[in-house]
Amino acid sequence: MKRVSLSRKLTLETRSSLPDGAGGTVEAWTQEGVLWGDVQVRTARVRNAAETAFSTVGYRIFVRAAPSGQPSRPEAGQRLREGARVFRIESVAEWDPDGRYLVCNAKEERVA
Repeated sequence: MKRVSLSRKLTLETRSSLPDGAGGTVEAWTQEGVLWGDVQVRTARVRNAAETAFSTVGYRIFVRAAPSGQPSRPEAGQRLREGARVFRIESVAEWDPDGRYLVCNAKEERVA
């Protein structure tokens, strides 16, 4: 197993809906806490939509494990933020047999 180096400061965020004042809702992201992680590139691709190129990059992000149900444990549908960069979490699994680390499969998308 590869050594994990938790050297990048990441903010864990959860999506929530807030009233928009006109009877509807607006999407907002709430900070759940800070995690230290190891961000590794997996895949990359470019796609075109309406004359705009989008770059999508897949990552494996390793973080220290937390018990299920704890707010510090990432879940699919949440996201990790590092400054202006946003990583959408698609899945989370235990990385090692001892359960010390979690691996989050995530994607980052931006205009190319």
